[in-house]
Amino acid sequence: MKMKKRMIKIVEILNNGIHEREETISVSFLAALSGQNIFLFGPPGTAKSLIARRLSHAFETSSYFEYLMHRFSTPEKVFGPVSITELKKDNFVRKTEGFLPRSDFAFLDEIWKSSPSILNTLLTIINEKSFRNGAEIEAAPLKALIAASNETPPPGQGLEALYDRFLVRLDVSPMEEKANFESLLKSQPTSAALEIPIDLKISHEEWERWSKEVHEVKLSEETLNVIHDIRLSFAEKGEELDVYVSDRRWQKAAILLKAAALFSGRKETNLVDTLLLRHCLWTTKDNYEEVIKIVEDAVRSCGFETGVSLHRIDYKKDELEKEIKKELYHSEDVYENEILKDGKKYFKCTRHYSSLKSKTFYILKNKMNSRNAFHPIDEQGHELNWIECSFDSQGTCLIKIHKHGEDVAEYYLQMGNYWQEVADFSPKILFYKEEKKLDINQRLIESLKEAVSKLIMEIENIIEIIENGSTRLKKELETPFIPENIRNIALKSIEDQLQGAKLRRQDCKRLENLIG
Repeated sequence: MKMKKRMIKIVEILNNGIHEREETISVSFLAALSGQNIFLFGPPGTAKSLIARRLSHAFETSSYFEYLMHRFSTPEKVFGPVSITELKKDNFVRKTEGFLPRSDFAFLDEIWKSSPSILNTLLTIINEKSFRNGAEIEAAPLKALIAASNETPPPGQGLEALYDRFLVRLDVSPMEEKANFESLLKSQPTSAALEIPIDLKISHEEWERWSKEVHEVKLSEETLNVIHDIRLSFAEKGEELDVYVSDRRWQKAAILLKAAALFSGRKETNLVDTLLLRHCLWTTKDNYEEVIKIVEDAVRSCGFETGVSLHRIDYKKDELEKEIKKELYHSEDVYENEILKDGKKYFKCTRHYSSLKSKTFYILKNKMNSRNAFHPIDEQGHELNWIECSFDSQGTCLIKIHKHGEDVAEYYLQMGNYWQEVADFSPKILFYKEEKKLDINQRLIESLKEAVSKLIMEIENIIEIIENGSTRLKKELETPFIPENIRNIALKSIEDQLQGAKLRRQDCKRLENLIG
């Protein structure tokens, strides 16, 4: 039987009769397969112990230990009683058979209520996979430790190191769906006992072999990109998010992703696998939802690794458009003007100011941007203080001429009633802004066309990579460990990436039309 098909069948059996725990069970099963510890976070009565018991049934020759911790718990209850026979010989030896040191699976409920001595010994067993029993070091066969609590470890109690060893952290909340809740009320209590066919059960030899094979699975570039994006988001949010992810946790998380690929029949991780990080990085109830959002957003934004950054494509496209508009199009309205002796541009204007007299004068082009009144000049550059000009917001020049004309005395210039308005002046526009230039160098046009063509080819290559990757991902989409609605986040990210690439190609066609 193929690996993925076998895992799917086991997960289906483990979920039988349990509602709204599919993801919790499947991810916990994956953690157990890959030798990772599990923390179930949730209130009492949410099937946490039932899940732990069922997990152990998926494995052959598995011994299971379970204990409800409290502040009066003694090491004897967890690690076994002291042997009286050995004590008489001055040897402090525990009888560990049937207790945690000899168990393949262990479930410790309300773990943070236990005493420091128990938790410290527990940390040693997890770290070293061994238990010091008197003068002897006994190998601990523990495949997975499953802990549960309705709280995360309180700060300042020295529990951070132990909590960090629980790679998979799952929120186990009360049922939400009305139909599922009614089904629970009508049904008999769900049994932890399961009938799993022997050919489906995981043998110890298989578990050992897979523990080595998982390291041969490759982390895809997409996986690494998602991880880098998540780390960057954590760094940006800093103390506000209050999440610390140790290097060891990242390494263990990578192993979990590799395991998901291995047990789905693949030799390389994909975008779907990275969604498992939703259950590996949060630390408290306060940052639970934000961390999940960061992970999902990272998957949404990453897409396939194409070898080319779409941001770089955008930059090249924007720069090309700027060059096209600069070289082929007018960046502003081009007016009919004259350049006088001072090297500045002027509008030439002639106005009648009496029935017999007219005057030709020059209006400084730069004054178009000002609303202040000013005096024009004559052809020799002399200011004509008896003519007053001002531009309005529409670019029209309003003109007033003194009744006494150019022979006016300084005294009369101050008298407002001697000024008369004459016809406005509107500068003649030769070429409008964004209008194509004339007589453009043909070599320049060909060069720009070639640049756009190369960019289109680059984008089409990206589209081909994404389409091929999308086809492959759809074939690999099914995995026993991630629900379909969550898997679709990865699929949607690829669809968005593909759509984005096609829009960029379409925009390049627009650039071709701009060149003509």
